[in-house]
Amino acid sequence: MTPDQYCEDKAASSGSSFYYSFRFLPEERRRAITALYAFCREVDDAVDECQDLNVAKAKLAWWRGEVGRAYLGQVDHPVMRALQPHLKAFQLPQSQLEEIIDGMEMDLHMVRYQRYEDLLLYCHRVAGVVGQLAARIFGYRDERTLEYAHELGVAFQLTNIIRDVGEDARRDRIYLPMDELQRFNCPAMDILHYEESEAFQALMAFQIERAQQQYRKAWDLLPAEDRKSQRPGLLMAAIYRATLEEIRQDGPAKVLNQRLSLGTGRKLWLAWKTWTFGYQP
Repeated sequence: MTPDQYCEDKAASSGSSFYYSFRFLPEERRRAITALYAFCREVDDAVDECQDLNVAKAKLAWWRGEVGRAYLGQVDHPVMRALQPHLKAFQLPQSQLEEIIDGMEMDLHMVRYQRYEDLLLYCHRVAGVVGQLAARIFGYRDERTLEYAHELGVAFQLTNIIRDVGEDARRDRIYLPMDELQRFNCPAMDILHYEESEAFQALMAFQIERAQQQYRKAWDLLPAEDRKSQRPGLLMAAIYRATLEEIRQDGPAKVLNQRLSLGTGRKLWLAWKTWTFGYQP
């Protein structure tokens, strides 16, 4: 198996919305973004699939070393072998790859966030900088596009948090800010016990609206001249926003006991529609 095939299999097996947006890219950009996605999956799995804290820390430390070695042209892992040729071609900063690892490391220590401002640091690291790296691979002319890409990445992460509340609770993680739980009179124990209360319903409706506002904020930052090159990110936005709408219509509280995901056919249809007719903010 070649490094590129390894990354392709890693992306395809995840069933992520990101994978569907890659299919429309020219080959070099597709290989680069697939390798970046596979890197994110690997470092995320190093935390989520490891029960031993010290082992998880050791794995992340190894990945930090592997990132450093990649910029010296000395790599071992197939993901970094696939990504390494694109680091210079698309000017991907080493500091941002390291910052992704910083974000994953937060999951080893942070299982609660007191304020939304605290959560934003996590979103910046695990999603905002990923958005900027992706924007570089997709291609851009205006520097403001990197700001758009960061905000879009944050929007994706807010959507993931909403979708995965129940799944995260099973790991004793609550990403919803504690002060917002208090504002809506929703005790953390209700979430950990998967209670679909009216208070939790109202809390989640608030989270969904904020995420939708984040998508609108990102769109407003995207310069018109880069809308065509940034279509892959907009494909993802269309799929993620459709997911949010499904959660809203189905009843936001249900995320505690089920993980909603759009079917493959609908994801492909949304991707094709957005690629062909443009993104509708």
